[in-house]
Amino acid sequence: MISVGLTGSIGMGKSTVTRMFEDEGAAVWNADDAVHRLYAVGGAGVAAISSRFPAAIVDGAVDRTILARLTLDDPSALADLEAIVHPLVSSDRARFLDNAARAGADIAVLDIPLLFEKGYEKFFDAVVVVTAPADIQKSRVMARPGMSEKKFRSILMKQTPDAEKRRRADYVIDTSVSLDATRDQARAVVAALKERFGI
Repeated sequence: MISVGLTGSIGMGKSTVTRMFEDEGAAVWNADDAVHRLYAVGGAGVAAISSRFPAAIVDGAVDRTILARLTLDDPSALADLEAIVHPLVSSDRARFLDNAARAGADIAVLDIPLLFEKGYEKFFDAVVVVTAPADIQKSRVMARPGMSEKKFRSILMKQTPDAEKRRRADYVIDTSVSLDATRDQARAVVAALKERFGI
């Protein structure tokens, strides 16, 4: 099974491209979806987060908006949160890969926003970076509920610059074009991976 790390800065279209890979038959995993499962009622992250950030627990689940407010400008709090969440997400990712391999998947695509920032690229056979021009990226992000210029800048400061991501990628998909043209790029990457790895 070919393991592919898919990444890109905020607002670049990672989720859309991940769904396209799924349409092409790849097994897909999304880090944000894993976090949602951990934060939901009964999720593995609720108890651990409640002990460090009790104000972020609402009706038995983690309120991501409150949690973001508590950690956005506090490096120490963010480090504490990452120490809680990252091992849980890693376990979820390992289970997914094991299940995908057992199911006979040819390609597994894992959408990991901080892939380069956390040094995860070494765990994958190939890395795909999703990109778009800065003006398109900003317009997408600013249209999100609860987004502000300050929050957008804060997120960007924690992310490897887009140009650096593209330089380090094995494959780059530009989402500034139409959905059909983006899908064509995803199909081309799948074909290239299968040729490269002899599948």
